[in-house]
Amino acid sequence: MPMPADAEYTLTPADFDRIRRLIYERAGISLHAGKQAMVYSRLSRRLRETRMSSFAAYLDALERGGSDAEWQEFVNSLTTNLTAFFREEHHFHALVDDLRALAGRNAGKPLRIWCNAASTGEEPYSLAMTVIETLGLSATARLVCSDIDTKVLATAQRGVYGADARGLSPERLKRHFLRGTGANSGSIRVKPELARLIEFRPFNLMSPSWSALGDPFDIVFCRNVMIYFDAPTQRKVLERIHGVTRPGALLYVGHSENFTDSRDLFRLRGKTIYERV
Repeated sequence: MPMPADAEYTLTPADFDRIRRLIYERAGISLHAGKQAMVYSRLSRRLRETRMSSFAAYLDALERGGSDAEWQEFVNSLTTNLTAFFREEHHFHALVDDLRALAGRNAGKPLRIWCNAASTGEEPYSLAMTVIETLGLSATARLVCSDIDTKVLATAQRGVYGADARGLSPERLKRHFLRGTGANSGSIRVKPELARLIEFRPFNLMSPSWSALGDPFDIVFCRNVMIYFDAPTQRKVLERIHGVTRPGALLYVGHSENFTDSRDLFRLRGKTIYERV
């Protein structure tokens, strides 16, 4: 997509190449050559807010000692957060059977589930609803839900959505959400019993400190994340996921993601569901 003729700033090819390098180093994201308009749209806001005169000046300031907070803003600006409740619904039907099997196998030990692209919370709460509907309110399950983007995580933690949010049946709206009244009319909030299952935390899949995630996981949802990584980065992330999961753990991935080249780590078990080798 071409840049607008009346653009406020100029995004040069050198600026764009720098941005591609920096977001790859920071977040593992491979930006395609055709993403100039998206990059301009999202990062020009940071230029205005930081009162920088050009992309080059902004990038110079980042590289010469940008604060952790500004580096986070840079990453937040360039991450994509497309989500909905019960997106790719076949996964949640499969999850019901998997939760029952794991609960029987774990013999009282808490189930550990990791959703590593929590975005604004629809996927984590869909997981929590499925856990409660399958195993009951007294389920001993813990959901660790992470994202590299701190702004969307803040939204997820609030657990407030429009009453017309996509993917929620009337039955689930009634069972799992509180309806806003007065000034909050038109909004819904997740019930406390749903929120109590979830720990939200920022996490960068490029981080070396995966041990901070705690005990091994039984299930990992890593959906529509790997499409932003190149093949070597995908392999590295899969190796690390393998390292933080139990034998036989399940990995749910996005509908366009295929990891048959890494069958030494995960073997395909169902439609975009893999089992740890």
